[in-house]
Amino acid sequence: MTERAQRITLREFKAISSAISSYEDINLLGRHLVEGICRAFKVKGCSIFLVDDREKQLFRVSTYGLSEHYLTKGPMQIDEASIEFSRGEPVYIEDTQNDPRIKYAKEAKEEGIHSMLSVPIKSKSIVVGLLKIYNDTALDLHDEDLDSFRVLAKQVGVVIENNGLRNFLDRIKMALESLPLRMLAGLNGEYD
Repeated sequence: MTERAQRITLREFKAISSAISSYEDINLLGRHLVEGICRAFKVKGCSIFLVDDREKQLFRVSTYGLSEHYLTKGPMQIDEASIEFSRGEPVYIEDTQNDPRIKYAKEAKEEGIHSMLSVPIKSKSIVVGLLKIYNDTALDLHDEDLDSFRVLAKQVGVVIENNGLRNFLDRIKMALESLPLRMLAGLNGEYD
């Protein structure tokens, strides 16, 4: 991948990076992020998937540029032996029709997907999702482009972690607010 020209400009990277850090609504962030990646990098489609570790599946939270038919092709099982999960590294598939890792090759062909880049979204060192970029031709990736996608995915991981912590703290706050005042007295440093 090092021989090709870099596609991601600093201007594009800064714009997307800035957007990631400014959103509080994770669903809106996802929708804008996948659309922004498609438009800025002129790719066919982009999706964000999160890991459901109980079901060992990925579920799509945001997508842009792909048909509903393709999106409902079937479950996305987690292959824990894959590089994305075992080593937390991106995986590039240059030809979806001739790669045994592609489970839905027929559907990819019908959708016009020729190549795919899958970048792990991490929270600390744990893969919590995938950023998948689809294109109708081979992606022209430079090592710097790959690094940029890694950084963007890492930022998304931080947002996901912060959102999860915020939701957890909101639930604790609601639970505390429903306690009788006599039970809260000890929490404020007041004891009888």
